[in-house]
Amino acid sequence: MTPLNLLHNYLVVGAILFALGMVGFLARRNMILMFLCSEMMLQGVALNLVAFSRYHGNLQGQVFTLFIIAVAACEAGLALALVFMLYRTRKSLDVSLWQDIREVGEPPIADGEPLPAPPEPQGFPHLIPSGREPSKPQEAGHA
Repeated sequence: MTPLNLLHNYLVVGAILFALGMVGFLARRNMILMFLCSEMMLQGVALNLVAFSRYHGNLQGQVFTLFIIAVAACEAGLALALVFMLYRTRKSLDVSLWQDIREVGEPPIADGEPLPAPPEPQGFPHLIPSGREPSKPQEAGHA
């Protein structure tokens, strides 16, 4: 395989990672999934930088990739703090619940379709104590 074909393959994989991350980030409202999709976009960019660095025979793309990894680590810490804060205050990870921190005078953004209500918790069945036989219903015709 020629180096240009190899570079093309890496660039296609990096572009696919970035595109999947972007679609996931724009389509989801769950904070954890949005965070994972942003990490996928960063990994697609890092893969492209390393591929270009290898093709051109220098280390600049690999150095930029180290910076991207450092930024991703900082982002992970901030995102985890935001996820914990949102869940603790709202008991949900839906980002549309952060409408109260918008700028003054900005109208709230209404979603096209509301989230379904969470299902009612089911109670556990009542079990009889050990050692006691359950009462059997009287069958018709037997006395």
